[in-house]
Amino acid sequence: MFGDKPRDLPMQIALILVPEFTLLPVTSVIDPLRLANRQSEKSLYVWTTHSTDGTPITASNGITLMPDGDLDSIPDHATVIVCGGTNVQKYADKALFNWLRKAARKGTDIGAICTGAQLLAMAGLLDGYTCTIHWENQPGFMEEFPEIDVTSSLFEIDRDRFTGAGGTSALDMILALISAQHGAALATNVAENILHSPIRQPTEHQRMSLPARIGARHPKLVGIIEQMEKHLEEPLSPSVLAHQAGLSTRQLERLFRRYLDRSPKRYYLELRLKKARSLLLQTNMSVINVALACGFSSPSHFSKCYRAYYARTPYRERGLPNPSAAEEEAS
Repeated sequence: MFGDKPRDLPMQIALILVPEFTLLPVTSVIDPLRLANRQSEKSLYVWTTHSTDGTPITASNGITLMPDGDLDSIPDHATVIVCGGTNVQKYADKALFNWLRKAARKGTDIGAICTGAQLLAMAGLLDGYTCTIHWENQPGFMEEFPEIDVTSSLFEIDRDRFTGAGGTSALDMILALISAQHGAALATNVAENILHSPIRQPTEHQRMSLPARIGARHPKLVGIIEQMEKHLEEPLSPSVLAHQAGLSTRQLERLFRRYLDRSPKRYYLELRLKKARSLLLQTNMSVINVALACGFSSPSHFSKCYRAYYARTPYRERGLPNPSAAEEEAS
């Protein structure tokens, strides 16, 4: 199980990089391992990087890395981490999936950082496990894999599967590994060396608090927005939102105008459109199903609202030709 003390040292970790992987989580895995070796003056960990075919691979920020090898060069005893990034759904590589399934059958500890969890789910390796994924990708993940238990935690460790949400959450996950295997004192020394304090717990949320995100701490406003975020598929009416908050609809309107400079209806629409864009970019859901998942009763209305907000239609967002209005109504 991930986190158990290894029988032999050094522990081998193999990072599988997919095209457009996010570099920050990868370095957030490697540097704590390097510092654990340095602080302990022992070779506790070794790591290698791999692409599916061993050829150079480019991160989402444009930096190209030369991996140590292909998938077949990964040692049998290595713990494997799949490193995802942007447009992860485009890289559903059968060779990668077959290799991961074979490794899983051998009992290999397999994890993922950033959107790598999407690839593990596509390979069927998260069935019956709890996982996490970056908050921006969570709506699409939940639509595509409704049977998988996904949380908003920084990282999740569930037996021989482990997932980190991305960014610096990988740092906290690896510090947890170091602590479990070699003691909290070493993990603390590593964290202090990289100026990371305090070490975050896995259950901490990925995103800032809602008041921090909207720049307002009015309790009724925060409560109303929380209700909006919970009801994107079946939007609540302004009168229902006002009643739940103990306000009149006029007071509701004034509250949003004062703190957010827009009407509650407009704010709610923007929330739904942002979720729609995430689903369009991160899933293979049809446009009409995306519309329904975001509370739009017709594709034509959805397309009109989307075009007004993003200056392109949902179809153009995916690089597809726009259907005629008649086709949208019939779809």
